[in-house]
Amino acid sequence: MTSAPVWVVAGPPGSGKTTVSDLLLRRLRPVPALLDKDTMFGPFVAATLAAFGRDPGEREGAWYDAHVKPHEYAGMTATAREIRSHGCPVLLSGPFTGQIRDAARWTEWVASLGGPPVRLVWIRTDAATLRRRLEERGSPRDTGKLAAFDAFAARMLPGTPPPVPHTAVDNRLDAPVPLEAQLDALAG
Repeated sequence: MTSAPVWVVAGPPGSGKTTVSDLLLRRLRPVPALLDKDTMFGPFVAATLAAFGRDPGEREGAWYDAHVKPHEYAGMTATAREIRSHGCPVLLSGPFTGQIRDAARWTEWVASLGGPPVRLVWIRTDAATLRRRLEERGSPRDTGKLAAFDAFAARMLPGTPPPVPHTAVDNRLDAPVPLEAQLDALAG
């Protein structure tokens, strides 16, 4: 028996993962269960940062990567695997930078998700688009990113495709094909 599919919508914060996920969910049948990192863990992360006296906008960096991010992604992975074990497809939405930027780590993660099929939808963007969207949404979780934006953009590699199997969706402000048309083609 083939496992229910996993869709992974990945890209830097501010790239449009929520928008792409919503548009993709409207097109997929059966509709996957949505597991969004910020929805699942946002309040927990805020409480953890507060409990350790960290800046509420600290969502990147060595401390966050060591003390928070592994638990977020482990929880999402275990939840996705459990949902799939009952035959329901899953759509994961989050940056997943470490998973999509290393082929060996991607292979391990796919196995942890319960194996194929796992389809990565990578959101192509650029630094100008990221900055504008982060500024426009005005979220406290973006303050650290905006305060050191050049370093953030350099870590995120917004225009560099991941070295793992993926489908790119161009969500730059000047994308030549409308997002809806790209997703029609992807889901069709």
